[in-house]
Amino acid sequence: MSTEYPHTIVVMTDFGLHDTYVGQMKGVILSLAPFVQIIDLTHSISPQNIVQGAFFLGKSLPFFPERSIILSVVDPGVGSSRKAIAVATENQTFLAPDNGLLTAIFQTRKIKRCVSITEKRFMLSERSSTFHGRDVFSPVAAHLASGVSLQELGNAIDPADCIKIPMPECKSCDNGQSWDGSIIYTDYFGNLVTSLDSKRFDTGKLWIVSAGTCNQIPVVTTYSDVQEQEMLAYTGSGGMIEIAVRNGNAAYTTGLKEGNPVKLSIRS
Repeated sequence: MSTEYPHTIVVMTDFGLHDTYVGQMKGVILSLAPFVQIIDLTHSISPQNIVQGAFFLGKSLPFFPERSIILSVVDPGVGSSRKAIAVATENQTFLAPDNGLLTAIFQTRKIKRCVSITEKRFMLSERSSTFHGRDVFSPVAAHLASGVSLQELGNAIDPADCIKIPMPECKSCDNGQSWDGSIIYTDYFGNLVTSLDSKRFDTGKLWIVSAGTCNQIPVVTTYSDVQEQEMLAYTGSGGMIEIAVRNGNAAYTTGLKEGNPVKLSIRS
């Protein structure tokens, strides 16, 4: 197989790992393109949570291999009139339902080509109306990895016509003295990842976070800056403020969850 073809397919879904859905998708890919390497970005997007999926994709972009294919399926509109799209940037190709899941790619990357996936010869011959991840996107990804061009998948469409969704906000109404955001998701450790972006505010100042009934949560550098079982906030690996309990579970301790508002203020 020529080395000019991309040999890495990155997969992200909200399917979880309890069922066989992810295994079936990977089986289809490897049946058609046994030479590819598959990277599981995550299959733990909250069910039908397109915003969370779009956020994860945006934060993961710098770490995808050059010329990889990123297959993303968070698809509550599966089987409806929503389009399946393929989007080529300067470095990667993205496959997803046209429902806003690729918002961060449209906002931050130069789009070279965008097509509506309609050519059935690149899909499975028998297609379920509820599992396009296996029957449409997986075989298309395998064919792309084998050298099929984007143009062969269907008609070109204007990226401006693709659906974009509002992303979680980090905003200030007082010239940067405080910032408002929300909780985007809870990670495996029970840490609460927020939309408060550390690039937006002066990290040289002392800050506190308030969320729900929890006030005066200090923003520190790392877990060891507080005592065992104490709450803290810090800049996570993705550049966002996270709320945690040292050696504990912040989601369980606070009862906070996705969508709850959070505020960042200068420590008095």
